[in-house]
Amino acid sequence: MSVAADRRYGPAPLPTARGPVSAALLAALRDAPRELPAGLGAAFDAVAAPLTDEDLQLTLFLCYELHYRGWSGVDEAWEWEPSLLALRARAERPFEAALRELAGPSPAVLPAAVPGALADLVAADDGPPLAAALQRRADLGRFREFVTHRSIYHLREADPHSWALPRLGGPAKAALVEIQTDEYGNGRLDRMHAELFRTTMDRLGLDTGYAAHLDRVPAVTLATNNLMSLFGLHRRLRGALLGHLAAYEMTSSLPNRRYGNGLRRLGFDAVATRFYDEHVEADAVHEQVAAYDMCGGLVRAEPALVSDVLFGAAAALAVDALFAAHLLDAWSAGESSLRPPAEVLAAA
Repeated sequence: MSVAADRRYGPAPLPTARGPVSAALLAALRDAPRELPAGLGAAFDAVAAPLTDEDLQLTLFLCYELHYRGWSGVDEAWEWEPSLLALRARAERPFEAALRELAGPSPAVLPAAVPGALADLVAADDGPPLAAALQRRADLGRFREFVTHRSIYHLREADPHSWALPRLGGPAKAALVEIQTDEYGNGRLDRMHAELFRTTMDRLGLDTGYAAHLDRVPAVTLATNNLMSLFGLHRRLRGALLGHLAAYEMTSSLPNRRYGNGLRRLGFDAVATRFYDEHVEADAVHEQVAAYDMCGGLVRAEPALVSDVLFGAAAALAVDALFAAHLLDAWSAGESSLRPPAEVLAAA
C-alpha cells in the first residue's frame, strides 16, 4: 500500500500548462524518463519578454523543482535527463540575458568597496511602495493575494541560497551558515521561517500545502523564484547568488515591519504576524553579516566575482520591483493580481 506524501512538505502535484513547451514537458514528466524532442523550446530563442512569459517561466520552474522536492508521481530520474537539461539551458539563456539587461551594468569597484556599493544599490532602489500599501490600505483580500504570491518562495525559504554552501570556503561560508542557521530556526521546526510563514497562511485561511498556489501565480512571481534557482544551480553564478541574498537581507526589516503592522491593522494577532516580526529583528543583524562578512569575504578571496555580486543584488531588486508593480497595477485597476483558477482558464 502506498502512503500519501504530506502536502505541507512536498513533492507537489504537477501544475497546469501555460503554453506549448510547458504542455509538452508536463506530458513527458508523467511518463518514464525519455529523450525530449530536440527542437522543444526553440520558441524561447526569440521570446519577446522572458521575465513575463508564462510558458518560459513555468518551464523553468518545472525543471528547477526537480532539484528541490520533485513532483508528485514524477520519476526522479528526470532530474538528470540530458535532454531536459538541454531544454532548461535553452530557456535559461533568454532569461539570464533579460536579467542582465534589466539590472544594467555593475559599477567598477574594488573588493573592499563592495559592502558600500551594495548599500548604494539598496539606497537607490525606488521600486513601487508595495509594503506601504499593504500596511496602510490593503484589505484582507489583497493581503491574502500578496501572501499567496510569496508562498511559492517562503514555504521553501532559504533553500535556494543554501546551494552556495558547498561552493564556498572561509569567511563567506561561515557568514552564510550564520544567516541560514537563523532561517532554518536553529534546527527547531517551529522556528523555521518556512513554518512561521505557514502559520501566517493558516491564519489567513489559505491552503498551506507546498506549492499549492502555483497555478494561481503569474510569470513575474515565478521569475522572482526562478532567479534564485538560476543563480543557485550554476556554480559560475555563486557571486550573484550571494549578492541576491545580501539585497534581500538589506531590504527586509522595514517592509516586514510594515507587513506585520498591516496584519495588525486588519485585526490579526501576534501568532499571525510572527513571521514578519521575526524578520524585523533577525534581518537587521543579517544585513551587516551579508554585506561585510559574506559578500565582503567572498570578493576578498575571489576578487573576480565583484561584478557578479553586484549583478545579483541589482537583479534581485529589479525583479522584485516588477513583481510589486504587477500587484499594485492590478489593484489600482480593481483587478486580482492572481491568475484565474485553472477551471476558469480551461473554460475560456
